[in-house]
Amino acid sequence: MNFREKNPMEKDEIIKYSNKISNEWQIIENHHLQRIWKFSDFKEALEFLNITAEVCEKENHHANYELGWAFVKTLIWTHDVDGLTKKDFELALKFEEVANNE
Repeated sequence: MNFREKNPMEKDEIIKYSNKISNEWQIIENHHLQRIWKFSDFKEALEFLNITAEVCEKENHHANYELGWAFVKTLIWTHDVDGLTKKDFELALKFEEVANNE
C-alpha cells in the first residue's frame, strides 16, 4: 500500500529537508524543486532524462522536464497536494544518484 501525503509541507519542514539535497536545487515559492543539469551535448542530456524518467516510473512519482541542447531542467512537486512533500526530496536525491553514477 502506498502512503500518500495529503498536505504540502510547511516552510520550516521544507527548510529541514532542503538540507538533505544539493544546494544546486532551488526551492521555488515553497511549491516545487527546480534544478538545471548541464551536459556536454544533447545526447547526454537525453540519456539523463530517460534514466531519471525510469526512476520516476519505478517510484510512481513524476517530474516535469525541459530538455534542450546540453541541459535538462527538472521540476519536482507532488501534484496531488499542489506542493512539496517528503517524496519530492527523496526523488531529488535519486536524481542526484543518477547524475553521480554517469
